[in-house]
Amino acid sequence: MSKVIKQMEMDDLRRTFTGVRDLAVLKTQRLTSQGEYTFRANMRKKGIRLRVVKNSLCRRVFHDLGLQVPDESDFWQQQTVLGWGTGGVAELTRTIDEELKNPKNAGLYRDKDKERVSRKGAIADGAQITWDQALKMPTLEELLAQIVGMIIGPGAQLAACLEGPGAQLASQLKQLSEKTEGEPTEGEKTEGAEAPAPAPPA
Repeated sequence: MSKVIKQMEMDDLRRTFTGVRDLAVLKTQRLTSQGEYTFRANMRKKGIRLRVVKNSLCRRVFHDLGLQVPDESDFWQQQTVLGWGTGGVAELTRTIDEELKNPKNAGLYRDKDKERVSRKGAIADGAQITWDQALKMPTLEELLAQIVGMIIGPGAQLAACLEGPGAQLASQLKQLSEKTEGEPTEGEKTEGAEAPAPAPPA
């Protein structure tokens, strides 16, 4: 491959992956044309793009873009297929995993006990991680739910703290009111009392 062609391909990779920070890294082996068409078509429907890249050129482009995948990484061994799109690396890898485990297409993606589409790993926010780590990461929706829960939790506790003493005070006032109810007032006590006996003559 001439230097001009290499540079053109690298420029295209740079345009494609500029701003992309989350990727799935796959490998296809003995995948039939039908299997490849089905896989790509189903991924496209879910907003995921796939691209086979040349390892040496992609490695240089990723380095320029600040994606932290070491030169000696297993990602650059054998064929490399990159997938990107959707809301984040968790949603991306889960969607791909779901498709590869789909019983309807199992025969296309597996050859007896060997996978025709292998998972090398993933890139999350520009850093290399394992596939399992990517699957366990929260999606954007899950992260927002966690944040809302963290905000609401202390608020509910504070409301309970404020409500508790208030309820106790109301209960004590009610008890005091019931206790004093029916007792004569100071004026009533004075009217009903007998006049004091006159003092004896000196």
